[in-house]
Amino acid sequence: MNLDAYAAQSDVLVTLEDGVLVLRFNRPEKKNALNAAMYTVLADALNASGDDPAVRAVLFLGGEKFFSSGNDVQEFLFNPPRDTSHPVIRFLEALATARKPLVAGVNGFAVGVGTTLLLHCDLVYAAEDARFHLPFVSLGLCPEAGSSLLLPALAGPARAAEAVLLGKPFDAPTALSWGLINAVCPSGQAEAAAREAAAALTRQPPAAVRASRALLRGAMPEQVVAAIHREAAVFVERLTSPEAAEAFQAFLQHRPPDFSQFT
Repeated sequence: MNLDAYAAQSDVLVTLEDGVLVLRFNRPEKKNALNAAMYTVLADALNASGDDPAVRAVLFLGGEKFFSSGNDVQEFLFNPPRDTSHPVIRFLEALATARKPLVAGVNGFAVGVGTTLLLHCDLVYAAEDARFHLPFVSLGLCPEAGSSLLLPALAGPARAAEAVLLGKPFDAPTALSWGLINAVCPSGQAEAAAREAAAALTRQPPAAVRASRALLRGAMPEQVVAAIHREAAVFVERLTSPEAAEAFQAFLQHRPPDFSQFT
């Protein structure tokens, strides 16, 4: 893959390191919130990695305090995904259909898509101070990234309901007990653990890794892509709903939202 194509993009750092394609969120001033330009880079890089023999594994990394604070909501309100050509949908489809194993190292907060993208990863390592949060319903929205399918399948319907319907944050040990991550690491060591796992994957026979990963996932990629499209349609409707308007206005005004007027 042509890494020069990503050199001008500073919000996502794209590097190839000994067979590992490293995708690092690098927008600290916005707590690594993802915007359309970042989604474009991520989608293009993931899609290009599938046919590149130099890439044996893909590694997602963030910062020390924030893995990602989720979607850049302000941009999302002005440029929602109206069809499958939108960068966010392209990225989510690339995640769901990735051909190379996906690894993540999580420090700090993983909010919204910062958590749901982990559901697509094969190996996830989180620091003991990592925190996960799915505040979709609290913002008048709905789940995305295929999480309406993947989270109940992984954690069970009851835990998924608690995380999504109540928007209750959860910590790394909880994520481990749910099967969302592989290990809880001491503070500051999650990235090293993720890098070690990605490096171990590069030493495995690549065709066997790809074939085994495909068998482990079965028909799930097609089902997840369908779920992504269903969620996106509802998500766009919810973005323009009175409930979402109240939630965002309350957020900007630093007050609790009042949903008592809605039925």
